[in-house]
Amino acid sequence: MKQDFSTLATTEYGNILGNQYFMDFNIVPLWHDMPRICGEAFTVQLAAGDNLMLHSAIYEAPKGSIIVVDGVDSEYAVAGGNVCAVAKSRGIIGFIIDGVIRDLGEITDMKFPVFAKGVHPVPGKKEVYSELGTEIRCGGINVSTGDIIVADIEGIAVIPQSRKDEVFLMASEKANKEASLTLAQWEENHKAKIKQAIICAKQKQSVQNDVG
Repeated sequence: MKQDFSTLATTEYGNILGNQYFMDFNIVPLWHDMPRICGEAFTVQLAAGDNLMLHSAIYEAPKGSIIVVDGVDSEYAVAGGNVCAVAKSRGIIGFIIDGVIRDLGEITDMKFPVFAKGVHPVPGKKEVYSELGTEIRCGGINVSTGDIIVADIEGIAVIPQSRKDEVFLMASEKANKEASLTLAQWEENHKAKIKQAIICAKQKQSVQNDVG
């Protein structure tokens, strides 16, 4: 099966993966109708109040990648319009930032996808060096360069490179199976599943009450 991770929504990955594969919901698309983006992560670790390495990463990240950034805090903007314009011109698909940016109007006009916690007008400094491409913590989960990022209005999935084949196959099979059902068929299956779940929940509650 040809792997095109962008054909599946993050909710479809959410059907087979746990919370440990999804970033915190506070990192969101920053402009309306932002399309789903998908690509390999290129990771950037910043220092508090400093954005030097993100500004370096736009020249180092491979074409087709998504730059994923640990901004440490949200006190200063880590990027603005010109940085996004250069990144876009160099074939970077988008930014995922655990932090804030500025120049949202410019970024919206150029339609460059940025998922972040928000906007702030004051930029950080450019003084602190760190290695690019190392494992980082972004949105509450670990991200390594080469992991598959799928981000849309529902959330941000991080699929480990070592599991990408398995995950894509499982998610595709489940999505195709569900797509083949009519609403009536889905409702029938769902009703039976919920009925069984209620029976199990009542039994569990009864056992807990007896123990208590």
